[in-house]
Order: sequence, then structure tokens, then C-alpha cells
Amino acid sequence: MKVYDFMIRKVFAVKPTDTIRELLDILNSNRIGGVPVIDDQGHLVGMVSDGDVLRYLSPKPLGIASLVYIIEDGDKEEVLQEKLNTQVKEIMTKRNLLYVSPDEDFERAICLLSKHHVKKLPVVNGAGRVVGVISRGDLIHNISKRLLQPENEVFSLFG
Repeated sequence: MKVYDFMIRKVFAVKPTDTIRELLDILNSNRIGGVPVIDDQGHLVGMVSDGDVLRYLSPKPLGIASLVYIIEDGDKEEVLQEKLNTQVKEIMTKRNLLYVSPDEDFERAICLLSKHHVKKLPVVNGAGRVVGVISRGDLIHNISKRLLQPENEVFSLFG
């Protein structure tokens, strides 16, 4: 089995200059937890997840006991509103990006997802463009579907 057998071809993505507000709209309206960040040519430049947003929006501990939080000028809601205007490039993962190619064995995707504890991998073609995504949920769904088939087909799952 290859990655292209499992990947989602309809890719939701954001640009580095999109705001967190725009990102949240995409995540919420499509019920997804993360997206690739692409440039104008569709090349992968980062990944951003709902976890990245939560880490950015959470109060930052200050002091030895970590009991005091920085309260920026204005009330908490104003601070959150301002933070929602931050560009995605400020919170996205840019280094050591994990991805797979469509022609790779799906076992590689399983290994990357499990080893690095990520929920989603972009699928990047030879030209460096994002052509799909593959998530833990996609793999589990497809593996489960195949495991419910007759026993002789189960063994073909891994080659």
C-alpha cells in the first residue's frame, strides 16, 4: 500500500501571512486540527495545528513559582483579539518538517506519525508541492476498514 492510497487530496492550507483568526476559521469550519503552510507556488514552508494556537494564546508563566502570569495592556479579551491578528508564520513549525511523498509505502507514514507524535503529515510531490495530507485518523480508518475484510486480504495490507 502506498501513501496515495490513504491520503486526502482535498488539502486545506494557509499562507504564512494569513492570520490566526483566518486559520481558526479554516480549522473550525472544516473540523480539522491542523494544516500545511504553503507559499504562493504551493510549496510546503511549515505546519500549524490547533495545539500551536493554544500554546500561543495561553498565558505565559512568570517567576520562579510560575504562579504569576503576564497580563499585557488591556483586559484578557482585548489581548486575545490582538493575538488573533498575528500572522501564522509567527507560530508555525518551520524546522525539521515531516512529510511523505505519494509513492512512499504507507508504513513510513505510520512510523513518522507514531514516532514523532504528530497528528497529520503533508504529502509532498517531487516538485515540492503539497498534494495531500495523511492523518492518524485516516490511517486508522483505512486499516480498520481493511481488517474487517476477509482474512486473506488482511495479510496483503503490509505487502
